[in-house]
Amino acid sequence: MIKKNLLSIFIVSMTIFYSFSQENKKIDYQTLSFGQGGQLKMIYDRRHHPQAVFLNNKVYMVYNGGASINEEDKGKTYPFVISFDPGTALLSPPIKLGTKGSNDHHYTPIIWADNNDYLHVLSGNHSSAGTHLISKKSAEIGKSAADWSIAPEVRNSLSYPTVYNIYDNKKLIYFRTGEHRSSWTYLISGDEGQTWSGPKKDVVDLNMGGETQEENNKPGIEEWSSYQTCLPGKDGKFLHVAFCYYNDNKKSIPEKFYNPRYNTKKNLDLKYNLYYVKINLQTHEVKNFTGETIKTPIDMETANLQCKIWDTDWRGAGIPPDIILDENDNPAFLHVLSENTPEEFNYYYVRYANKEWKETVITPSNHFWNSSYLKLDGKGVLHAYLIGVNNKYARGKGSMDSYGGGNIVEWCSYDKGNTWKMIQDLTPKGAEFAGWKYNNIQPVKDPKGNAKEGMFLFYGWKDGKGPDPKAFLLYEKN
Repeated sequence: MIKKNLLSIFIVSMTIFYSFSQENKKIDYQTLSFGQGGQLKMIYDRRHHPQAVFLNNKVYMVYNGGASINEEDKGKTYPFVISFDPGTALLSPPIKLGTKGSNDHHYTPIIWADNNDYLHVLSGNHSSAGTHLISKKSAEIGKSAADWSIAPEVRNSLSYPTVYNIYDNKKLIYFRTGEHRSSWTYLISGDEGQTWSGPKKDVVDLNMGGETQEENNKPGIEEWSSYQTCLPGKDGKFLHVAFCYYNDNKKSIPEKFYNPRYNTKKNLDLKYNLYYVKINLQTHEVKNFTGETIKTPIDMETANLQCKIWDTDWRGAGIPPDIILDENDNPAFLHVLSENTPEEFNYYYVRYANKEWKETVITPSNHFWNSSYLKLDGKGVLHAYLIGVNNKYARGKGSMDSYGGGNIVEWCSYDKGNTWKMIQDLTPKGAEFAGWKYNNIQPVKDPKGNAKEGMFLFYGWKDGKGPDPKAFLLYEKN
């Protein structure tokens, strides 16, 4: 009996020790900087990705770079592709894939691999078709732009493209169809990007085709737009979509910017509330969280009546939340919102628990445009990779600081999001990066969409006016 009790005590002690060690485990990361002459959002936020793919034990990355303050077109950048071998720690020479530079940060390229391991790069998308390229050899970027071929156009106009692998190894691209008040929808390709097709009706169109309506110059007429993110389900047959609304107010009428929480008519650039729908990618049927079929395209009234899961009470965000699927296969979100003043912000974990939506503050943020990353690991631990928690708010219009930025830290929850603790600071170390800020951290994924453990992409800068930004790859040391 004594031996049995001692054995039980030993097992319990080891379990406690293991749990404690897991909760305090820190990963030893190596920082790799690349991509000279970047610009704002050279690595984009969560609306526009992927910008890295892990294939055949190499990381293939794209970014905006090549700007020079000495050129007549100073500040203009170009799409680049580059590869990295973690095994040898060797970085390939960068390849410039375009010759027409641009100051438009929306032109940032994205990259994905098809089922035959050919690499695809799409760039230059801001209410435009952009350029779709495909590598001439599988799993290789080559040595120059000559090693890439022009691929078929995805669509004549799209912004914020995001590509995912879905059911039957098809590819899905989710995007906004045009300008700010345009609709959001998706296309699917089953032939390696040669052709694309989608639903008969777009998913969301809050303004219902009112992009060019000149009568929208009266305070009583709204100009709704939305900011959106999405994530496929585990079997790739469903797409989870989250969005916030924004009064675009093209003519900057003060009354239309009025925020009763902050009692101001200034343009705070905030996006409000949290809406959610789930799309059946085989039938194109759209449902809300309770399973009710929603008529598309979703307008503002329908969004408020059937799709709203969180009324943020005039607190706002810069971008929509990051999405995961929790242990119950329900969507959960990492969101950042303004608080007591429009210059105070908190990171929130939002999830469905005990038959209701719950929101828990993780930690303060320094900006409403910080783009962070959320994941749930195989042991049920939540990891939030957050930006700017130790930095002061900065809002410099037209500068590198205008969309947030700061240090990078990892916060974890071991109790399904009820409490959180800071685990480690992931900010690049060394004297050369003293005073730098960082933003838009995102995972590196394989062609099927599985995140590569211990590997992240982001960008950083020191001079708020640039152009001196660099891209960064954070990866676990061997």
